[in-house]
Amino acid sequence: MMKDMHSILKSIRPESYFAQSADFIADGLLDSFDILMLVSTIEKTYGLCIPGTDIVPENFQNLQTIEALMSRSEAKV
Repeated sequence: MMKDMHSILKSIRPESYFAQSADFIADGLLDSFDILMLVSTIEKTYGLCIPGTDIVPENFQNLQTIEALMSRSEAKV
């Protein structure tokens, strides 16, 4: 799933090097608009519903935090 997520991230910000970052937010790779686009893409691609309360920067710092968010969201579906 993380390989797919990397492709999704690259489709949102093709100029960014996500593999070299431990914190996408702090490194300026994702901004708030990018996060909303990412949430929308995740929901459509994986059939998940991510609660608004989970759309916080801490859940989008890196591939591991995004995957953890998706796992929690999957459990709620």
